[in-house]
Amino acid sequence: MTEPRLEYVMCASPSGVHRMAYWEWGDAGNEKVLVCVHGLTRCGRDFDELATRLASHYRVVCPDVVGRGRSDWLVDPSAYTVPQYISDMLTLVARLDVEQVDWLGTSMGGLIGLGLAGALAMSALQRPQRGEFGLPAARTVRLGKVVLNDIGPRLDVQGIARIAGYVGSDVSFDTFDEAVAYVQSVSAGFGPHSQALWKRLTRDMFNQQDGRWVRHYDLRLAAPMALQDEAALKAAEFMLWSAYESLALPVLLLRGEESDVLSRETADEMLARNGQAQLVEFHGVGHAPTLLTEEQIAPIERFLCS
Repeated sequence: MTEPRLEYVMCASPSGVHRMAYWEWGDAGNEKVLVCVHGLTRCGRDFDELATRLASHYRVVCPDVVGRGRSDWLVDPSAYTVPQYISDMLTLVARLDVEQVDWLGTSMGGLIGLGLAGALAMSALQRPQRGEFGLPAARTVRLGKVVLNDIGPRLDVQGIARIAGYVGSDVSFDTFDEAVAYVQSVSAGFGPHSQALWKRLTRDMFNQQDGRWVRHYDLRLAAPMALQDEAALKAAEFMLWSAYESLALPVLLLRGEESDVLSRETADEMLARNGQAQLVEFHGVGHAPTLLTEEQIAPIERFLCS
């Protein structure tokens, strides 16, 4: 495996500007771009194995969402929300200088993709038409093929509560092996992995600072999550369904058979409400498939490269 290029882009929030880091694989001049966005407490290096496989077909771009990995932390933690992440991704696409990207989003990364799809669809409908004095309607950012990894418009409240229970916990460890054991304990939904893969997953979740192994992300991510009660999730659901139905190109749905975030009922409804969608489920896996194994990478490669 070759190493990716580490780049960054300047983004804006109501409290100022911040740098969002991203990892880039493949030919920097390739106009065929795949953006891979990680889950709530993960980072862009989650996609190393997948990006290596796809780098001959795509320019693969894997951002560290703000507050995680190499990216800056926000001054105001209340901005750790999907609208801010969508804004940052639009800035990233502008930096990449392309008008269409394929998208792969795990959990939170899928919600960001749906939110971006909804924002693009809504702007196209509401934008005042300026005729010959404005830009042609075709000149806009578009989503191409989309892969949603164990996420959908309807979220399971219990699953969200489980994740919220450990996001803000201030844990640190004397040894890397202790950090590995912790990751295994809170990430049982990832399914069976070899010890080497558990170490690989831990490498991107903990950093060594002052002799202790500490989380790679801003613990204040938990602050906005405390407001995500059932009523708030229901309010977002209508918009997410609308965004999902707006996806015009093929959609691949990935689901862990034991997921407590994306139910089989919701996955079936997603198939029914978008005729471009197809579903792949992984046995013995919950939330969320890590996309590290051949079994999980192969269907993504077939879908994106066909």
